[in-house]
Formats: sequence, C-alpha cells, structure tokens
Amino acid sequence: MLDYGAKFEEGFGYHEFLAKYGTDEQRRRWEMLHEKVTLTTAQRALLAGFTREMKLLCLTGAWCGDCVNQCPIFDHFAIVNPKIRLRFFDRDANPDLGESLAVCGGARVPVVLFVSEDNHQVAWYGDRTLSKYRRIAAEQLTSEQLGAACPTGLVPDDQSLLAAVTQDWLDEFERVHWILRTSSRLRKLHSD
Repeated sequence: MLDYGAKFEEGFGYHEFLAKYGTDEQRRRWEMLHEKVTLTTAQRALLAGFTREMKLLCLTGAWCGDCVNQCPIFDHFAIVNPKIRLRFFDRDANPDLGESLAVCGGARVPVVLFVSEDNHQVAWYGDRTLSKYRRIAAEQLTSEQLGAACPTGLVPDDQSLLAAVTQDWLDEFERVHWILRTSSRLRKLHSD
C-alpha cells in the first residue's frame, strides 16, 4: 500500500505540473479549457463551505484529452477553497499510483484519489463522469445497444457538457466532504 502522505508531497501544483510535463501546445489547450470553466454562485458557496481538509492526488497526463477537459475544473475548486489541497501526478512517471488507481484493468486518466488530512484513503473517482459516459454512449452505441432504459434527454448538448461534467465532479467532491465531515474519527480529532 502506498504512503499517501509521502506521495502527496511528491506531486505538483496545477501550473507546475503543466510546466514540467506539458508541451507549449498542451499547455495552451489546458489554459483554453481553464478559461471556459465557470462556477455558479451556488457552486462557489458550496465549495467555500467545506470545512475539512481534503488532499487530492490527481493521476493525469498533459497529453490526455479527457484530462484537458476535466483537470482545470479541479483547479477552480481548489482556488475557491484552500482546504482542497490538489497535487498532480504524471501517469507515466508514477506507475505505482497508476497501478493503485487502475480503472477497468487499465491505467486510465484522470483519476482523483481523495485522502484525509491524516493521510487515509477516502475515495477515488475517474476517468470520466456520468455525463461524459452518457455522451460517449449516445455517440457510439445504437439505440438497440443502449436499450429501453436509456431515455432521451440524458445527454447534454455541447455547450452544457462542460457544466454537467463540472457538476458531476462537484457532486463527488461534496460526497467526500461529507464523508470527512461526519467521520467519527475526525470529529473526535477536531472536537466537533
């Protein structure tokens, strides 16, 4: 098992990660998406209300399209609340983390490992959100393959896909926040 605290310290901040691992073109693509991410007033208020520190180890690749379309969202969340401590790890430079966070038997990215302030694994989530998988399914599968259980209207249009993916990730961040906030171990530690 990985020492999550030590591993977290090896990670890079958003801009440092891109400076080390991204080409000029990759950094440009990440920045373009970063500029498109917007958080609603309600989303900002929710994030600002998180009271427990959460460490995030984000396994990613500067070259990865899915990472370009999701990782800037995490940076926006961390900007709103400094209790969200975010570190990025290149998948190819961190095979130990990649092996621990395999999705469907593969080293997929991005994957976020959520860790408590005292370095216990809380959850992990990735490589794509439900909204993105719905879009992929709608594009790749026929209506027969999707089945009757997939009603129309589930797949966001292009303009709202980023907003839907942002909300999907925010839902997971909130879930982890509540795990941390209601943990009897952490409540005892913080006397709350």
